[in-house]
Amino acid sequence: MANYSHAADHSFLQNVSPLATFLKLTSLGFIIGVGVVGNLLISILLVKDKSLHRAPYYFLLDLCVSDILRSAVCFPFVFTSVKNGSAWTYGTLTCKVIAFLGVLSCFHTAFMLFCISVTRYLAIAHHRFYTKRLTFWTCLAVICMVWTLSVAMAFPPVLDVGTYSFIREEDQCTFQHRSFRANDSLGFMLLLALILLATQLVYLKLIFFVHDRRKMKPVQFVPAVSQNWTFHGPGASGQAAANWLAGFGRGPTPPTLLGIRQNTNAAGRRRLLVLDEFKTEKRISRMFYIMTFFFLALWGPYLVACYWRVFARGPAVPGGYLTASVWMSFAQAGVNPFICIFSNRELRRCFSTTLLYCRKSRLPREPYCVI
Repeated sequence: MANYSHAADHSFLQNVSPLATFLKLTSLGFIIGVGVVGNLLISILLVKDKSLHRAPYYFLLDLCVSDILRSAVCFPFVFTSVKNGSAWTYGTLTCKVIAFLGVLSCFHTAFMLFCISVTRYLAIAHHRFYTKRLTFWTCLAVICMVWTLSVAMAFPPVLDVGTYSFIREEDQCTFQHRSFRANDSLGFMLLLALILLATQLVYLKLIFFVHDRRKMKPVQFVPAVSQNWTFHGPGASGQAAANWLAGFGRGPTPPTLLGIRQNTNAAGRRRLLVLDEFKTEKRISRMFYIMTFFFLALWGPYLVACYWRVFARGPAVPGGYLTASVWMSFAQAGVNPFICIFSNRELRRCFSTTLLYCRKSRLPREPYCVI
């Protein structure tokens, strides 16, 4: 562990200008407000709107709860330490608890994004299995597993004396990164990097799957032959079904519609549009991939700084780069609400109707459902 002398602390405090302190406090206050209010609004929307009570949005709700925990509990202590001139005045135990919660939130987000990437692949490549198996209880089991793994990763440094400590250059309690020979924090950073890499590989496989399916030859429909309104030929059953739906048909239900019945109950309508479901799953996958990309982009510079301090023997990490990377990692807790609103049309519609009470007229859906 690095030992800070009083002379070093005094020189560090002299280098912190009032303007830099003001910018830190302003930006951190904005991050706290957006992280708490934005994620809280998304959480209320996901709980209140029953149309969003399904697998991907259960995971999104869990991510919002994690970001609210980090923004409301950890960041105010960082705000106070910056206000006090990069000093920690709350004791060692409080420092360890805050560091534990911060690391817990980081690993939880990484693990959850990986699990989401796997479920997104199942939703596109194995949709029947996904719809049958990924129920509420399955999602709850996945969420509990992610929290258990995150606690298992974040709790051991609490028992190691000095591993969690206050870092003046970062204005926060976190890992005290040592040389790789000590091998204290290197394993945690390597695991985090492997999780992020595995998540990217799953999305890459999903992109290849969608690209390969686009090359498939579309179905060629052969028109039916009509003689006095009696259809026969390769497309006869399809033409008979179309006539029956249009109201021109008489007699029994055509064979192609035996699995479909009209449903007069508006609350239980289900559309028989597989293409629309596929497009919806793709849009949700795009939203979660943007979250994964921003998580990697905002945490990447800080991970580089951590590896720098572990492996580099010469110069220390530049102060400007370290400050920018730390504040970028803080900003990650507030970007998800913006990603949800701007990249998901369904969430925008539910947000306007459920929270803003802006009712819009919609076209009626097809009154057919699968038995």
